[in-house]
Order: sequence, then structure tokens, then C-alpha cells
Amino acid sequence: MSDETPSEDLVPAKPVERLFPFVLKTRSLIVGRDSLRASKNRLHFVLITEDIAEASRDEVLRDFAHYPVVQYFTSADLEKFFGAAVKGAKAVGFAKSGLAQSIYADLKPHRINQQITNIKPAKPAAPPAARISPPENP
Repeated sequence: MSDETPSEDLVPAKPVERLFPFVLKTRSLIVGRDSLRASKNRLHFVLITEDIAEASRDEVLRDFAHYPVVQYFTSADLEKFFGAAVKGAKAVGFAKSGLAQSIYADLKPHRINQQITNIKPAKPAAPPAARISPPENP
């Protein structure tokens, strides 16, 4: 007998797929790259499939650099989860919602782009004001 216990981090307690029927019900799924580009103001994150072409993957990463991009599942998996609405789709997005936040939290380990932080350059320090000393009285 071994003292080692299997790591629970490798197997999620509940699969993320359990939330997908609610995505359809709430109409928060955005299918296809053109629809994603047109819906950037509603977009929470982008999910691309494992079987997406490398050129398409690079295009998605470039177009959605300011959004989390997760690569997971295959297009056949997406069709199984979401039905004919996503037939052949290699990129889908999730509209901003609490549901999308929950799904993204489960898929976050599969994120393929880095978070962009807007670091503003520090303002140069203003030169010290010339000190005017009072005139000396003799």
C-alpha cells in the first residue's frame, strides 16, 4: 500500500460541460469568428477547438488579444454539446454573464494567451521648483 493519494487537481470535481445546456437556454453563445468580431462589447472569453488550423488560431489570438482565449475540445465535441447551431465551428464565444464566468473559471487552465496589462509609463518627475530665498538684509 502506498501513502500517495491521487491528485485531485487532475480531475475536476464536476465537468464544465454540465453548464452548456444553460448557455443555450440563455442565448449567451456566440458562434463563428465574424459574429465574435461583431460582438466584442458583449464578449467574456473565446473558446477555440483543438482541431483549428494554425493560421486561424493565430488570427483569433491576434483579433482577440484583449480577451481570454481558451483552447479545448474538438469541433465534434462542440457539436455534441451545443447541437447543430455550432456544426463545424472552430471558434465560439461566451457573452458576459455569471454563467460565462463560471465556465471560464473551469477552463482557465487551458488559456493560451497571456493577459495584457496596460502599464502606463510613469510620468517624469517635475523638476523641483527653483527655491527663491528671501533677500538677505545687511
